[in-house]
Amino acid sequence: MDHAARRPDPPGDWTDGHVERWRPVLPELDPDVEGAVTRMNKLTKHLGRVREQGVADYGLQKHEFDTLHELAGRGGRATPSELRADLDLAPASVTGRLEALERRGFVVRTPSSEDRRRVDVELTGAGREAWHEALDVVGREERRVLGVLAPDERRLLSDLLRRVLLAVETPAAPPGRPSEPS
Repeated sequence: MDHAARRPDPPGDWTDGHVERWRPVLPELDPDVEGAVTRMNKLTKHLGRVREQGVADYGLQKHEFDTLHELAGRGGRATPSELRADLDLAPASVTGRLEALERRGFVVRTPSSEDRRRVDVELTGAGREAWHEALDVVGREERRVLGVLAPDERRLLSDLLRRVLLAVETPAAPPGRPSEPS
């Protein structure tokens, strides 16, 4: 065997120990599936904690950040119904959020120039700044964590996760019925 071609084993992480503890209990356990799912969960929780702390550091609550984020993602202008759909909330919940954000000077609500019954919500400079500063904390951590991968590895990871999520987004065939060919 050519020792130069042999790659050393990567260092172990917490999940390796987790998988090893469960293998005797569940002999049918696929260590690659368990390892991948556990690592995705741990990474999601880690980034969620960083996000919550980053948001709090800039004086925002999570729901305020989420609302500013969705508004920013629509170019800084949206209707309450668009935000309600984006945030998957009841109309009264969106109204309460917008009232609080308006009191803080992060958004302004104005009658629509197209339909007098409608209101437009616009991100203010202060709202954009608060959102961007909190977002930057999360972005730095995402770049730090994924920076251990080369650009082509990050692309491969993204492509692999897309394939996995497409399986989630595609409804499964009911039990006992074969799925239709694609």
